[in-house]
Amino acid sequence: MPVSFSAIPSDLRVPLFYAEVDNSMANSGATTLRRLIVGQVNDSAEHEEIGRLVLVSRTSEAMAIGGAGSVLAAMHKRFRQVDSFGEVWCLPLKVETGAAATGTVTVTGAASEAGLLNLYVAGQRVRATVAKDADATAIAAALAAAINAATDLPVTASAAVGVVTLTAKFKGDLSNDIRLRMNRLGRAQGEVTPAGVSVALVAMAGGAGAPDMAAALAALGDEPFEFIAQPWTDSATLDAWKEVMNDTAGRWSWLKQIYGHVYTAKRGTLGQLVTVGQARNDQHMTLHGFEAGVPQPCWEVAASYAARTAVFISADVARPTQTGELVGIEPADPSDRFMLTERQSLLQSGVATAYYEGGAYRIERAVTTYQKNAYGQADDSYLDSEPLHQSAHVLRRLKAVITSKYGRHKLANDGTNLGDAGGMVTPKVIRGELVGTYRALERDGVVENTELFKEHLIVERDPNNPNRLNVLFPPDLVNQLRVFALLYQFRLQYPDAA
Repeated sequence: MPVSFSAIPSDLRVPLFYAEVDNSMANSGATTLRRLIVGQVNDSAEHEEIGRLVLVSRTSEAMAIGGAGSVLAAMHKRFRQVDSFGEVWCLPLKVETGAAATGTVTVTGAASEAGLLNLYVAGQRVRATVAKDADATAIAAALAAAINAATDLPVTASAAVGVVTLTAKFKGDLSNDIRLRMNRLGRAQGEVTPAGVSVALVAMAGGAGAPDMAAALAALGDEPFEFIAQPWTDSATLDAWKEVMNDTAGRWSWLKQIYGHVYTAKRGTLGQLVTVGQARNDQHMTLHGFEAGVPQPCWEVAASYAARTAVFISADVARPTQTGELVGIEPADPSDRFMLTERQSLLQSGVATAYYEGGAYRIERAVTTYQKNAYGQADDSYLDSEPLHQSAHVLRRLKAVITSKYGRHKLANDGTNLGDAGGMVTPKVIRGELVGTYRALERDGVVENTELFKEHLIVERDPNNPNRLNVLFPPDLVNQLRVFALLYQFRLQYPDAA
C-alpha cells in the first residue's frame, strides 16, 4: 500500500529527516454529550446573560443569574443532584409580560398550646413557631417571616390580619404550579397544627404568560446539546421546539446534523394529560405526565427526568432508562398515584411515565409524543426516546470516521488500477470501512446482525455526480427489554411423578 503524504512534498531534496503527523486513524468518534437547561429567571433578575447561552457548572452560578428561588436555579439544583459530572449549559429566560400567581394562607383562632406550623411550598417545608395563646395575626406574621427567610422558595410573603399572601417571584404560567400544603408528613411524623388554630389554603393561581420561545431559541444557534430540559408545555412553546428540532430544516435535518432530545413535564389528571399527549406528535419531545399531588413543581420534575436520562445514555446509549431514580422528586400520596392501567393510557397517548418503588420516584418509560405517521395511521417507529439517542450516536460515529480518514481523498471506481497512487478511495473501500464501523458498534452493544446489515448495505457512485458517493446505511438497532411475559402453568403433580 503506497504511503500518501499531505504536506511533505515529493520533490524534497534537502536531507534528512522529516515527520508529518496524521491523526486520521486515531479518532475514536467519542463526543461530549452536552446538557442544556432552559429556565426562567425571577422578575427582579437583571443579569447580562439572560437570553444567552451560558456554561453553568455550579448551582450558585445559576442562582446568581436567575435569582434565589428562580426556576433556573431550582432546575440546575435538581439536575446536579442526579448528574454531577455532565457539562451543563443554561439558557435563562424572563417573562416580561404577564402576571405572577398568588395564593393565601388564612389563620384563624388562637393557640391553646405551643407548637409549629408546617407549610410546604413547592415541596419545601417552612416551619413557624407558635407560642401558647398566640392569636391569628401573630401566627400569620411569624409564618410570613419564616417564608421570607427561606430565600430558596419561589415566593415572597406578606401578612395582614391573619392572612398570609404568597406571591411568586416570577410572572407566567409556571408560577401556578407552586403547590401549597400543610402537614404533608402527618401526625405520625410530628406534623400537626397546634390546638385552637385552623389554617385554610388557597392554591396559587392567576399566573399568566410565557416567553416567546421561537425568538428565544434563536440564541441556541447551531450549538449541540443532546439532553435539553425545559418546563413550558403550552402549545406555542411545544410547537416552537418541534420546529427547531425537526428532520426537515431543524437540528435533526441532513443539513444541521446536531440532533438532541427535549424533555419536559406536566402536572394533571389522567384526562388532562391524555388530552395533551394526543394533541402532540413529535418524536424529538418527551413529555412526562405526573400526578397533581407530586409536591415538587414541574420544572424540577423535568430537570430531574432529563438529568437521569443524560446519566444513563452517556454511560450506555442503548440501555433503557427505566427504573432510573429521580433524586429529590417525591411521589403523590398512595391513593392519588396513577394506577398501572392509567399509566398504560398515558403511554398509549404519547405521555412518558414514572412510578414510585423502593423509596424512590423512578422513570418507567420515556416515550416520545410521536404516535402517527403523515397519513394519521398508528406508528411506533419513534415510540421510545432511547433509539433516537442510539441513532444520533451511530450517525456521529460515521461522520467522525469518514471525515477523519477520508476528508481529502480522491474517488475512483471499483476495479481501478490504483498503482502507487495515494489518497485514493473507491466505493468498495468505503463499504469495507462502514462494515468495520458497524462491527465495532455491534461490539459496543448499539446495533446487531452484522451479516444481515452487509446484505442490505449499498455504497455506489452517483451516476450524475462523479464526486459523490451515495450510501444506504440500514442499521438494526439493539432493542431494550421492556416486557417479560411468563405463563405460570402450574400442576399439582407431574404425571410421570405419580
